[in-house]
Amino acid sequence: MWFWWFMFISDLLIPLVMIVGGMLMWKHTPKKINGIYGYRTSRSMKNLDTWTFAHRYIGRLWWVIGWIILAHTVLANLPFVGKSDDAISVVSTVVLIVQMLILVATVIPTERALKRAFDENGVRRSEGTK
Repeated sequence: MWFWWFMFISDLLIPLVMIVGGMLMWKHTPKKINGIYGYRTSRSMKNLDTWTFAHRYIGRLWWVIGWIILAHTVLANLPFVGKSDDAISVVSTVVLIVQMLILVATVIPTERALKRAFDENGVRRSEGTK
């Protein structure tokens, strides 16, 4: 049973990081563009407007997706309480791989949103020129 708890808690880390990190990026965007922490892509670091937009967008996205992933993680793990360590390992590994793919995939809609909202120089597009 201890192994199930260990793997279950491990599986909860990514969704919890997405929920907490998403809330922090969404509500408390880093005030200055930096190369150390935050959503750092060439498009998001063009200027403070793109930086703020990207953090608010991906923050909201992570917050919502984090809750969805959390629910699915719990549902995926519960049937394996008391099962063999091998079965728990396989399920936990699959859950973690899916979580990581989803986490990385959130870059795609964020970059698309940045591209729709800003031109290649980081200047906000007017509503009619998207």
